[in-house]
This record gives sequence, C-alpha cells and structure tokens, in this order.
Amino acid sequence: MASLLSSQFTLPAPKADQLSSLSQKHYFLHSFLPKKTNPAGNSSKSGVKVKCAVAGNGLFTQTTPEVRRIVPERDGSLPAVKIVYVVLEAQYQSSLSAAVLALNKTKRYASFEVVGYLVEELRDANTYKTFCKDLEDANIFIGSLIFVEELALKVKAAVEKERDRLDAVLVFPSMPEVMRLNKLGTFSMSQLGQSKSPFFQLFKKKKSSAGFADSMLKLVRTLPKVLKYLPSDKAQDARLYILSLQFWLGGSPDNLQNFLKMISGSYVPALKGTKIEYSDPVLFLDSGIWHPLAPCMYDDVKEYLNWYGTRKDVNEKLKGPNAPIVGLVLQRSHIVTGDESHYVAVIMELEASGAKVIPIFAGGLDFSGPVERFLIDPVTKKPYINSVVSLTGFALVGGPARQDHPRAVEALGKLDVPYIVAVPLVFQTTEEWLNSTLGLHPIQVALQVALPELDGGMEPIVFAGRDPRTGKSHALHKRVEQLCTRAIRWAELKRKSKAEKRLAITVFSFPPDKGNVGTAAYLNVFSSIYSVLKELKRDGYNVEGLPETSEALIEEVIHDKEAQFSSPNLNVAYKMGVREYYDLTSYATALEENWGKAPGNLNSDGENLLVYGKQYGNVFIGVQPTFGYEGDPMRLLFSKSASPHHGFAAYYSFVEKIFQADAVLHFGTHGSLEFMPGKQVGMSDVCFPDSLIGNIPNVYYYAANNPSEATIAKRRSYANTISYLTPPAENAGLYKGLKQLSELISSYQSLKDSGRGPQIVSSIISTAKQCNLDKDVDLPDEGAEISAKERDLVVGKVYSKIMEIESRLLPCGLHVIGEPPSAMEAVATLVNIAALDRPEDGILSLPSILAETVGRDIEDVYRGSDKGILKDVELLRQITEASRGSITAFVERTTNNKGQVVDVTNKLSSILGFGINEPWVQYLSSTKFYRADREKLRTLFEFLGECLKLVVADNELGSLKQALEGKYVMPGPGGDPIRNPKVLPTGKNIHALDPQAIPTTAAMQSAKVVVDRLVERQKVDNGGKYPETVALVLWGTDNIKTYGESLGQVLWMIGVRPIADTFGRVNRVEPVSLEELGRPRIDVVVNCSGVFRDLFINQMNLLDRAIKMVAELDEPEELNYVRKHALEQAKTLGIDVREAATRVFSNASGSYSSNINLAVENSTWNDEKQLQDMYLSRKSFAFDSDAPGAGMTEKRKVFEMALSTADATFQNLDSSEISLTDVSHYFDSDPTNLVQNLRKDGKKPSAYVADTTTANAQVRTLGETVRLDARTKLLNPKWYEGMMSSGYEGVREIEKRLTNTVGWSATSGQVDNWVYEEANSTFIQDEEMLNRLMNTNPNSFRKLVQTFLEANGRGYWETSEQNIEKLRQLYSEVEDKIEGIDR
Repeated sequence: MASLLSSQFTLPAPKADQLSSLSQKHYFLHSFLPKKTNPAGNSSKSGVKVKCAVAGNGLFTQTTPEVRRIVPERDGSLPAVKIVYVVLEAQYQSSLSAAVLALNKTKRYASFEVVGYLVEELRDANTYKTFCKDLEDANIFIGSLIFVEELALKVKAAVEKERDRLDAVLVFPSMPEVMRLNKLGTFSMSQLGQSKSPFFQLFKKKKSSAGFADSMLKLVRTLPKVLKYLPSDKAQDARLYILSLQFWLGGSPDNLQNFLKMISGSYVPALKGTKIEYSDPVLFLDSGIWHPLAPCMYDDVKEYLNWYGTRKDVNEKLKGPNAPIVGLVLQRSHIVTGDESHYVAVIMELEASGAKVIPIFAGGLDFSGPVERFLIDPVTKKPYINSVVSLTGFALVGGPARQDHPRAVEALGKLDVPYIVAVPLVFQTTEEWLNSTLGLHPIQVALQVALPELDGGMEPIVFAGRDPRTGKSHALHKRVEQLCTRAIRWAELKRKSKAEKRLAITVFSFPPDKGNVGTAAYLNVFSSIYSVLKELKRDGYNVEGLPETSEALIEEVIHDKEAQFSSPNLNVAYKMGVREYYDLTSYATALEENWGKAPGNLNSDGENLLVYGKQYGNVFIGVQPTFGYEGDPMRLLFSKSASPHHGFAAYYSFVEKIFQADAVLHFGTHGSLEFMPGKQVGMSDVCFPDSLIGNIPNVYYYAANNPSEATIAKRRSYANTISYLTPPAENAGLYKGLKQLSELISSYQSLKDSGRGPQIVSSIISTAKQCNLDKDVDLPDEGAEISAKERDLVVGKVYSKIMEIESRLLPCGLHVIGEPPSAMEAVATLVNIAALDRPEDGILSLPSILAETVGRDIEDVYRGSDKGILKDVELLRQITEASRGSITAFVERTTNNKGQVVDVTNKLSSILGFGINEPWVQYLSSTKFYRADREKLRTLFEFLGECLKLVVADNELGSLKQALEGKYVMPGPGGDPIRNPKVLPTGKNIHALDPQAIPTTAAMQSAKVVVDRLVERQKVDNGGKYPETVALVLWGTDNIKTYGESLGQVLWMIGVRPIADTFGRVNRVEPVSLEELGRPRIDVVVNCSGVFRDLFINQMNLLDRAIKMVAELDEPEELNYVRKHALEQAKTLGIDVREAATRVFSNASGSYSSNINLAVENSTWNDEKQLQDMYLSRKSFAFDSDAPGAGMTEKRKVFEMALSTADATFQNLDSSEISLTDVSHYFDSDPTNLVQNLRKDGKKPSAYVADTTTANAQVRTLGETVRLDARTKLLNPKWYEGMMSSGYEGVREIEKRLTNTVGWSATSGQVDNWVYEEANSTFIQDEEMLNRLMNTNPNSFRKLVQTFLEANGRGYWETSEQNIEKLRQLYSEVEDKIEGIDR
C-alpha cells in the first residue's frame, strides 16, 4: 500500500556525456521528486550548471532506441529471431521487454533479439539510419498507432525496401499507407485498395459513429467466425492476424510472450518444423471500471459501488453520501501493459483529499459509450459524479485518428459536469519537458490539447512524465496534487448552495489609469457586471448592498465615498502586510529577481500591498494589477517579459486564500494573467500563470470573435471561456461633406447630359478636395477642361470611394452581457452574411443572385466599381440597396411591434409557404431585380432565418450560471459570425480549430487571389518590378477565422502548395513549378504573433520547411528571390544556406507583443528609433524546423538582413468589426519605418493591408486604410455618438482610437495631417462635445488632450498656435477638475 501511495522514481546518476541533456538545476526538479534528494546527484558534478540551449540533436526527444534493445547471448544451437517495433507511446516497452527476457530465459525454440523505436525518434537522421540498418536482418516488424504523416512515410519507405524479405510484418491501427505493409503468409492488406473488405471500409468511413477503433474491435470479435468460410490457408493467415491483434490489445507480458511464440512458430523459416505451444489471448474487458485495489474489473457500476462500500482501507467519510465523486477516464492499454503508476497516483491523491473515485476505461478510442454507461444513472438519468477528468489526453471519441466531436459533446452534455482533460507526456521524457521553453511537444499539443478542446475539455495539466530508460509513465506529484484539488474544487461548485458560494469578479485596467478601469474589447463592463449581479441575486446568490445603478457601481469601485482607507487611486479592499504576503505566496521569492523585495512600489503604499476593489456580500469585484513595466522604457526593451510583480501576486493570493473564492470570473477580453512568462502549453509549477491561478476554478467572459487569445486563456490560466457577442454592426453611413458629395453625384447622374454636367463635376471635385479625398482619388484641377468620358470616370471613382465608406461595418456602442441585439439591429449583420457565397451548403449570395437577374456576374461588377466605371458603381449601389431592403422586409415580418424576434420558426414556415407573399419577393417586385430566381432566394432566406434566430438568442448569462453551478458549458467555435454563423449563439465555451487542418483548399483559393492582387498593385507602384521581399504578419485569430488564408498567402508567395494526408491534416508541402507560378518566387519575412506561435507551432514548422526547401531549389536567382537572398546572406554571415534562409520569427517563448503598443499607450518612448529597437529585440526569435525541440532561438542578424531586403510590408484585417485603429496590436507589429532604416538605399517600403472581410476582397495601401478607418470611426458622428451612449466606457474608446492613430504615425508615418486636424475640430473645437467628454470621464479626457499635444510635439500634426494654446489650457483645467474631485 505504501508503495502505491508514493510511487517514487529517481533519476539515474548522470554520466558525463549525458550532461548536455540533463540539467542539474535542483530548482526545477525539486517539485517533482520525493522529498529526499538522490544522493547520487550530490556528487562533485552537482554544481555544474548546464545551459539548456539546444540539447543533443535539437529535436524534442533525446531518448534513444538503445534502451529498448535486448540482445541475447548467442547460443549456436538455437535459431535467432530478430524483432523490430515502432510505436507511438512507450507503454508497450516494459511489457515487450519482459516477454522477450522471459522467452530467452527458457532457452527453448529460439533466442530472441528485439529493438523498439518511438515514432518521434525517427525524426533524427542518425536514429533513422540505425532503424533502416536494424530492418536489414530482422525477421519480424511490428508497428502500432503511427499517425504522424511525415514519420509514417519514413516508416513506409524503410519497411517497403525489406518487406519481401521479412518473415512477417504486423501493423496495428495506423495510417492506411502503413497498414498496407501488413503481410502474414498469404494475408496482406495491400490489395485492400480495390476491395470491399470490411477492414478497408473502416478507413473510408469518415463519419463512422462508433469511431474507428470500436469497429475494429467488433471486427476482432466477429471475424474468426466469418473466416470459417474462406479457403483454408488464407483464412488461417487472416485468423492469426486477428489473434495477433487480440494479443497486442491484451498487452500484458504473458499475452505478448504467446504472441511472439505464435508468429515466430508460424512464419520464421528456421522454426517451421518446431511445434511451438502457445496459449490463446487472455482477454480483458473492452471497457469497464478498474481500481488498483479492487479484486477485478467491473462492468457494472452498482457492483463497483458495492465493493467501494465494503473497503476497509478508507475512512467512513469517504464512503458517506457527502463525499464529492470524481469520474476518471483511463486508457486500457496502460492498465493491461502494467504501465499504470500515474493512474494509481491520481486515484490515491483524490481519495486522500476526500473524494470518491469511479475510474472507467475503454479499449477502443471511443469513450462516449462507457461515459454514458458507467457515469450516468440509467434510471434517474443523473450523473453519479460531480466532475470528470480524462487522463488519456485524447479527444473523447477517436483518439489520435478520426474524431467525432458531435458524438462526444452529446455524451458530455448528458453527463453535464465539468470536463477536465489532463495530459501525460508522450513524446518527451520528464526532464526534456521541464527544460523546454515550449512545454509540450507540438504534435502532442495538436492531438491532446487542441482536439479535446473541441469536446469542451479544459485545464491541460501535465500530470505524468516518462522515464527515459524503462519508457514507463510516472506521476509528477505536485502536478497530480494540483489536478486533483482543481477537479474537487469544480466538483464542489456542483454541491455548494448558491447562498454560500463566493465569487471574485476581476476587471482589467489598460493602460493603468482611473479612466481605464474595466477595459474589455467591445464590452460595456460595468453595465454587464451590474446585469450579471442582478441576475445572480435573483437566482439566490448573496450580493449584499448592490447599488441602484451601474453608474453608482462604477463610482463605488473607483472611488468609494465610505472607503476604509484613503487612496488617491481606487477603492482599497484589503491591505496585505509583507509578512502575510510571503506566508500566502509560495513563489514570492521567484519574483524578486525582477522586482526586488516586496512590497515594491506597484500596488503598494510603501508598507503594505494593496488590493483594489469592493465587496458586495459574497461577491468581490477586484481590479487586476497591470504588467507593471509599461511605464519603464528600459524594461520594455528586454527581449523576454518580466515576471508578475508582487502586487499582482498579492491580488491572486488575496482572492484564493483570504477572500476564499469558489470561482473567479475574469470579465472581458483580456487581462494579463495568461500572458505571464512560462511554458507555452503544458506548464510546470514554476510557470507564473499556473502559480497565480492556483486552485481557483476560472470562468472567463471572452469576445466570440477572438478565439486565439481565448485559447491562450484556456491553456495558460485553465479558463472555462464563455463567449459574448460583439455589438451589432451597422453601416458607417455618410455625414457632412461626404453626404453633400453623394447628393452632388446623384444630381450629376440625372443632369450629366444637359449643359450643367461640367459645372456639377467641378463642385464635386472641390467638395472632394475639402473632404481630403484627393489622397485616395486622382482629381483633376478644378477649372480644367475634361471630356465627358473623363468626367464620368472622375465621378465614378469618387462615387466608388464614397460607397466604400458608406457600407463599412462598424460596431455601434458596446455590448452588455445578457442584452442580445434587437432584430432590426441585426439587419446589417444579416446583409453581410447574405453577401458571401457558401458553396459547401449550396447557397448563393444575394448580390450574385441579383446581378444574375440583370445578366451580370457580380465579380465583374465589383471589378468595374473598383476601377470607377460609373455604371458599375451605380449598379453595385442598387444591388446593395436591394439587399438591404429585401432583408429589412424579411426581418420586419418576423418581429413584433417591440422589435423583438417572435417565434421565428412558425413565422418562417408561413412566409416560406406562399410563393407570392414572400416579403423579399414583394420588395424586389418594385425594383429592377423583380425577375430574381425564386428558388435560389428561398434557399438563401431559409438560411438567413436560421442565422437570425442565432443572432438574437441569448445564453451568455445562462452559461455563466451553468459554469458556476459546476455544469458542462457547451463548446463552440470562436470567430467571425459573418463568415461562420456557427459561432452563434454566444455563451459557448470557445475553442479554436485543429491546428493541423489549415490551410484548407478554400483558404488557399482566397489566398491566391489576394497575393496576385498584392503583387499586381506593388508592380504598379514600383515601376513594373516585382517585389523581391514582402515582410508580413501572421495573426492567430485571423488564421482561425479564415482557416489559414494568411498562412496560404505566405505559401503562395514563395510558390509552394500544401498537401493533406488521408485524415485531411496538412504536414507537408511541395513546390509549384515556375511555369505554373508565372512569376518569380517572392521572398518573405514572417513575423508571427506570440499567440500564433502558441497555437500554430506545427504550421511554423511547415513554413520554415517550405522556405528552406525553396531556398535549396536549383533555379535561376532572378526567378527565385528566396534563394537569391539566402545565398547573399549565407556569404555575408558565413553560415550555410539553410540557416540563412531563416524567415519565420516571433517572440521568445512565453513573451508576447513587441511592447511598442505599451510604450505608445503610456507615452514612455523618446523617439522612433527606440520603438524600432524594441521590435528588433523582442521579435527576432526564430523557429527552426531542423531543431524544433530548441524552441525559439534569437537570430537577430539574419532577421535584420532579411528585413533590409523588404520592398513591401503587409498585414491582413481579420474581421469587419476590428480595424487598424481599434486595437493596438496592428501597429505593434508594423515594421514599415524600421525596414526603411535597415534598407541600404533608405527607401520606404510600400505598406499594404488586405481586407477580405467582405465579399469584394481588397488590397489597400496602409495610408488608404488609415484614412478609411478615420472617416468611418473616429470622425463619424454615427460611431462616436454610439460610443458616447455607453457613457464612461465610451469616452475611453474615443481616446483609444486617437492613441492608436498616433501609434501608426510612429511606426509607419502613414497618417495624414488632416486626420488630426478634423479630430481636433470634432472633439475640442466643439464646446458642447468638449463638455460632454470632460464630465463623463475626466481621466480619459485628460489622456485625449495629452495625446493631441503629444502628436503635435512629436511632429505628426502641424496646426495653428491657438489650437495648441487651447489644448494646453484645457489640460490644466481638467487636471484641476480631477484634483478637485479627488480632494
């Protein structure tokens, strides 16, 4: 028993030559090893500190197949049999080795030699050579679960060479290419390509409900009966294959011993005459309940629970009705092969912490059946358990092969408890994982973190490691403890009464300032918190003393009238003494390296650490401290981010240990906790996000359109993310001069052939100049004589520009949780949903149906309109108007007089029933499109009806209450509701996508279009020359929303195409010939955001391999710029071409952003050079596909040289509602001015922005995009009035747009003077506006004034002296006002 409780493991004493891969830092290892340190480690060598840069071969694992090699003493009298095996995981290693040793001990029949390889080890060239060599004299080859394409192909190539010579080849479930290698006598699978065999059907069925492995198991049981009817020797061979599979799935040393006897006796020529006795496979249950102390496996819950009740080794409390119950999901192969010590540790830890355990297992890869069978009471349909933890790491249905997520979600929905998926290390040993900055191996992240998230799995905690010698799993005690505590804390939420639950709501404040408390993307934070608290109060939570209005709530949190402590900043909820802080915060000393001793000067009064916030009954609303280094230019330059400061740690210690929260609710997108330093995924207990969140269940409201950062919050702060809607979008519309222009254009159209034409054109030209459109459109001089044709063209171009501004989408106001949009507010969203073709659903877009009616193709109309051809611009306007009109008519019919959508389904069926009365048909009958195709329209409007239901559905509060009650929150994709309406309704647990599934074919199609337009545009701007290098940015969210379009753009620039494997996963590329490409291959410098790096490390690997492959192609340099530059750089730097072709960069692991955004938001920078240094120092970490295990390594020289060849910089906008000045991360990643400084000729590169958010994809210059943005947002009354209606938060949003505009001036210099001038006259010259801003949020208004003064002081805005004088005067007025309030 004792040995079960502390299944200790110790590391072997390192030999000198192993030191490179073994770090001797006890600091890391202490947390996993039992308390006694291994005396062997304390030898003279223990002082050696080894730098863990690139271990050994730079791959993820340094383990070697030699630990799996057994060579018997040669006994001349016995024939020799050599077995080579390749497996995905190491759990078979100990059992196979035991079987072989036992066989050799008997010295009968034969002497067996065996050697095994883990798939991952074959990446290493030398190991692969040894593998091929081992096959040359092998008798038997065995492979199992080989699902990683690039490695599967290596195995296939090696075994194929030897296949005819080998006596037997046995491959168990793997990719079809490898399965076809099977050969036992006459039995082989290679003919299965043409056959109807049930075996091959398994691979064909993409959507098999029971999952691949389950049908495989059924086959194994039924086939021996079927084989009776086949000719004898064929049947015999097939029967032995099935028996082999049974032996293998049985996995115990006995089963494997009999398996080897059977195969060698039947197929090894030297043993043909010998009669070798073997027993039939010992079959274990395929699925059931297993407990290490139980006398047997159970296939009935009642029996198991009866046994549990009779246990003598546990106290009565554990058997009582009040103990929490946790379900565990285990992998059968670990149990049967005896590699289960990590499972035992979890069971023991849970029981020691007072929880009852029901551990279920399944033999196939489909756990949905066992979950429903063993964890749900068949009579009451209620779960037996309060939370469930999967220790397999795999998706619930389908493991590493094909997943069936809907089936998994259905089973978990019935179970309705929190679902945690913990991760055992598979490809790395414990030590390798500890030393890795990346954390988990990328392929393991894809299989065991990303896929379970699609089932709604959360908390990917690494709980088990792997021993490099025996290949066995062992528990990591501290992680197991944390995993079990968290599982019990989630279970408690299901059991506690609402009145006693304690909730800590955490709001953010970026940049730190009183005017910024409660920042979150698109969210009116305080109104939302207010509506959440009212609902919780109604529901029975204790929310004592909640004020009457949300404004009063803001006042109390920011500035409490009855505050216990006087504070110039925010209301102080708690003062934590330094001593108390060190007692509560075990990792506090680790923060001293960056911040000195506590309390420091952040969130402190010099003696105590201060926690800001306010408590209402059992609810605490607290303000999360900020990073702490945003005001320090020196710290912003560091390439690796600093640890959290003491005030930050004190906040979370307070929430967990003093306030004793049952759950924390992080309110809105997004805070800093999940962006603190530590491993990217699969953190250890010295990673800061892990230490900070501790054991508190974390619920997180996240914007539905930001799945990438939501995923970081899930993986690094163990959050249960709940999506909220972005505010309903509207068209920007026209105002002031732009409106006048549109009236002039319509009078031109009716009067152009009369004598007044030329006169109207000259007023159009002068008005356009007043509106500063002369930057976007070539306008002739006002009095110049121009022909009628040219007049049409000028008017057409101006008209096209105005239409572009008018139809831009902008989010109006800010969203409030629990207030879904009204139906009419949803019209603009529906119009945009209707504008996209959806070929996969057989739905044509409304514009293309309407264009067809008048005999045009919509693409031609878009092209013509872009060129400014007047009749096309006019037609496009009519199409747009007809789309809006018919959709408005449709929505009006499904809403009641209050503007709410009523019972859509009934209304719809009545509408769709009568052909003639369909509201859209009625509307179109009075336009030129009356002939539109009824059938196509009906299909489209049925789809729009579904979408309308989703837009107005509201589950954001419902899901929060479910999470707080310890229920399962339904998972759903995050992304752009317009592209992917499945994002709706909100209130889902957001997930990203399978990272190996991108780029999709459709994304490649769109990518080609954008690249071709970009190259064409650049040729025009660059005197007919192709750009040699494009510097571009890859964003996480954008690639999730578009399924990898921008990734596809990079691949198409260098001229390669992605190749998908049989499971549709992209792990390979091949070059496109220069003939097909029709242009030179363009060099790229790829800057990946930190979030992209975390989510898509596999794709970074793919890109790096692609670029290096292109650099090595034997092609003329003038047609392959990648090669041209790589050769030049290799020569200059004295390195080889592959290294010189390094083009994929990001931040160091665990760091995010270039910090330019922080510097600009906090005005902590001296000059542009300082910003450029920040970019270079933080963004110059490269990913190297030749040494993927090394993580991100600094290669600043190559980075600078590659950037210095850039002719253009390029970014993608990812959604209609976020544009360049809405968020700071776009300019944070913009290298335009930096490239100009690095180029030898000092020429400024062209800067472009692709916008694929609408059906008519555009590539604009950065300048055009900034102007479009200013006109549609900052200077647009519709937008700023919408913001002002949100009060306090709205003023901040206006200030943020201006600050971001200054950011663009600083990084690219592409902001025109008039933008600042107009902003000044809108917000400062207008007295009434000025007073509204000043009274609503004086702190944000002060920042607005400061930003105007800064823009002028830095030379980005030239204006009159009296404007500046007025701003200075205002600044001191608002200062006094704030001081006055505070006094």
